[in-house]
Amino acid sequence: MSAVQTDKWAPGMGVEIKIDHLTKSFGKQMIWGDVSLVVPAGEISVMLGPSGTGKSVLLKTIIGLLKPDSGAVVIEGTDIASCPEKELYEIRKLFGVLFQDGAMFGSMNLYDNVAFPLREHTKKSESQIREVVMEKMDLVGLLGAEDKLPGEISGGMRKRAGLARALVLDPEIVLFDEPDSGLDPVRTAFLNQLIIDLNTQIDATFLIVTHDINTARTVPDNIGLLYHRHLAMFGPREMLLSSEEPVVRQFLNAQRVGPIGMSEEKDADELAAESGQELPPLPPIPIQQEPSNGIPRRGQRPAGTWCQENGVTPPPGSFDPGMNMTVGA
Repeated sequence: MSAVQTDKWAPGMGVEIKIDHLTKSFGKQMIWGDVSLVVPAGEISVMLGPSGTGKSVLLKTIIGLLKPDSGAVVIEGTDIASCPEKELYEIRKLFGVLFQDGAMFGSMNLYDNVAFPLREHTKKSESQIREVVMEKMDLVGLLGAEDKLPGEISGGMRKRAGLARALVLDPEIVLFDEPDSGLDPVRTAFLNQLIIDLNTQIDATFLIVTHDINTARTVPDNIGLLYHRHLAMFGPREMLLSSEEPVVRQFLNAQRVGPIGMSEEKDADELAAESGQELPPLPPIPIQQEPSNGIPRRGQRPAGTWCQENGVTPPPGSFDPGMNMTVGA
């Protein structure tokens, strides 16, 4: 296949990610096997899972930093897992990535950090680069901080600077590796709103790895759950939040009763001790968080649409603005 021409994609439309029977191991240790899903173009999707289930490994495989043992990751007809290095280099320009710690160069100020991909991958003049950098820094609320070093700013600001850098090449796909890691609940809430507003503005495909259940319950259009070396479920947010499947129900509602234990899986004695216990009721499905301007995003659907289309009765109190609250064990 010839090298990808990135200009054939109109900016701001997002592209689909098709993952087909993907398996990855490190030595004899399988991380996950036979993972298949389609991340819809232009929508916000979240990937959850207990610690150590390979969520970050999945992101690195999607962008081609890690090669799977088998399977395919298809972007616009190109299999990232098997394409030539030159083609992979070109198709990576469709991606922006926000790493867990921001991954900023400590010796560069924020301006130079954000400008780095433009200097590395484009032939833009310094005046053109400045225009793009300042636009993206304004987008994430960092105008005026461009001369600061990463060590001189808070963790939340470093996340936003990393996000500005992820956006400078106008990506069609943005991957977020635990963007809320190390942030307090208030700054996580601000970051979530920023993610929603960015999706509204650039219409790219967003895939977020997170441990934050409240983020998963309120932000995305779709949710996935990795558990015990496989993909337990992936689909529309309402599908998973109304699911009776034990692992999905336990994890998404932050409950102790269920197959997940402190060491990922509970043993037979623990499960036997829970036998006959009545499961807590499913909490109400919250209304999806909206963009600041109140105009629905492209991937957003009216509350209750999936449940209605699939004949599912949501838990009592669902989609009531007064019922949006933190879930707990």
